[in-house]
Amino acid sequence: MGDVADKLAYFQAITGIEDPDLCTEILSAHGWDLEQAISSMTSTDNHRPTAASGSATANTNPETEDTGLVLAANGNQPPGVVWKLVKLPFSIISGGLGLISGAVGLGIWVASGVLSYSLSMIGLNNSVRSGTTPLVSVSQSTSEAVDFVSSFERDYGRIRPNFVAEGFMDALQRSRHEYKLLFVYLHSPEHPDTPAFCARTLCNETLAAFVNENFVSWGGSVKASEGFKMSNSLKASRFPFCAVVMAATNQRIALLQQVEGPKSPEELLSILQRVLEESAPVLVSSRLEAEERRNNTRLREEQDAAYRAALEADQARERQRKEEQERLEREATEAERKRKEEEEAQERAAREAAEKKAAIAKMREEKAASLGAEPAKGPDVTQVLVRFPNGERKERRFHSTATIQTLYDYVDSLGCLEVESYSLVSNFPRTVYGPDKLSLSLKEAKLHPQASLFVESNS
Repeated sequence: MGDVADKLAYFQAITGIEDPDLCTEILSAHGWDLEQAISSMTSTDNHRPTAASGSATANTNPETEDTGLVLAANGNQPPGVVWKLVKLPFSIISGGLGLISGAVGLGIWVASGVLSYSLSMIGLNNSVRSGTTPLVSVSQSTSEAVDFVSSFERDYGRIRPNFVAEGFMDALQRSRHEYKLLFVYLHSPEHPDTPAFCARTLCNETLAAFVNENFVSWGGSVKASEGFKMSNSLKASRFPFCAVVMAATNQRIALLQQVEGPKSPEELLSILQRVLEESAPVLVSSRLEAEERRNNTRLREEQDAAYRAALEADQARERQRKEEQERLEREATEAERKRKEEEEAQERAAREAAEKKAAIAKMREEKAASLGAEPAKGPDVTQVLVRFPNGERKERRFHSTATIQTLYDYVDSLGCLEVESYSLVSNFPRTVYGPDKLSLSLKEAKLHPQASLFVESNS
């Protein structure tokens, strides 16, 4: 972790403690050493899992009943991993820190049909809220897996376990669908035993062939985000570290075997063979149950298909008769609708035309009335000649104080135009008397004492 904020956020994610002030005090007490602080939270149990712990059985230990990790009993002692996870919240409370009760564990949701749920923070499944953000995003975990596979192959060659280039949860789902166990390898590149273990054991041709045939393999570097979280979740105390897990019921995983420390190919092969033999009945049973479910589903589908075919045959003639009758009724209804629409459209067009004609006539009358009587010739009277596009000419006298708008009203009152948008224009020089000049008087517009204008359509 590079800075205080990252350490604090990761410590909260691992321990499940939501109070940032409390997490800050715990980290400060350990000199901001993240691993030492996390270890101190789980130091109440001195028992650690052995290098070859027993395979998983039914989850009969009441103290592990609600965790996402199912482990087998190990003699008379509870398994180190689960015991530490179960006792974690009680160790916090006993320290007088006043934490809100929470349980920790490997909360891993295995949801069918959902690609790559990231590892949830370590805690009891029923205490994790539905809105908790995954620790590793799908794209990040997949990217880390691709990088690990590429790096491992580059360093140790192509004879190796076929590690899947996807996140842990995707790999677990893959093993579930293929009815195989999941072989997990946590890679510690700086551990002195790692190079020899990888080169001589994992890349042993016999061992690699056995693993590839019988397991789905997933590997992760502890220097990457998901690999580091898995090492904390599985409490890896020694490296090299391998484990065998499988998808269990109720969205849990079962930890069948942990192998810690260097092992020869023969030793690791023997352990894996034993785990595979012990788990074979479960895998075979799962495969047979799935096959039975598929057969039952297929049989039901075939029966349903036969019933539907018979039912459709019985209803075909009736359906065809009804469809023909409905078609004729639709055609008759559509024809009647079109006839009414055409009549209504014609009536509406005639009505609108009449209304428009009446409105134009009224507008002309109003504008003609607003012009008043034509003034007699005089020094303050302007003579205006208007030429229309069709060659027609109209002439009238106006007071020199009349506005350009008055000329437009005069043209509108004549009813000589078919267009609604036009401009009055003079030549020599060409001047367009548009909306910006409507308020000018004829004298101000330099049209006094006489002017010749023509009508220019704007369309």
